[in-house]
Amino acid sequence: MDGKFGFGLDLDNFVKLGLKVEQELSDKEIAGIVKEAEFQKILEKLLRFAMLRPRSEKEIWGWMKRHEVHESIYNDLFSKLKHLELVGDHKFVSWWIEQRLSFNHKSKKELVWELRKKGINNSLIKETMEKFDIDEIKIARDLIRKKIYRWETLERNARLKKMSEFLARRGFGWDTIRSAIDDSGEKI
Repeated sequence: MDGKFGFGLDLDNFVKLGLKVEQELSDKEIAGIVKEAEFQKILEKLLRFAMLRPRSEKEIWGWMKRHEVHESIYNDLFSKLKHLELVGDHKFVSWWIEQRLSFNHKSKKELVWELRKKGINNSLIKETMEKFDIDEIKIARDLIRKKIYRWETLERNARLKKMSEFLARRGFGWDTIRSAIDDSGEKI
């Protein structure tokens, strides 16, 4: 601008905004162009983040804060993602529970804690958890089977204590722990 660098603009936005070399622009027009170019650049980065997996609303707001997105475009970016159905707590909670139950063997308590950390409200967590048939005893049994090699050399009482503590740290209740250990061949 006037023989000096004014701002960077990619070719897509240059064409989209109908700009031409040697075109005269007012300060207001320049501000609008810069805002539009910044919006597009951030939207592309945000889309890459949001398309990897379903995201909670808190994750999107957190991403924008971490990347120092100007607050004036927060709502526009968020609205765009909502319109594209790339953000939404309902979809995220269902996906999260399915993934955790399939791959990580989590207790209900641990799932609730993770979802709260992701910014999901308690009523949505409760509502979604009711849709899933979570067999905590089976999950606890599977966890014991995976780790039992660690405790095989210990005497019985030490082995039972280690198993119980392991499951308790994972968020299982005493009744579930007792049933899972009994099912593993040990009796408490």
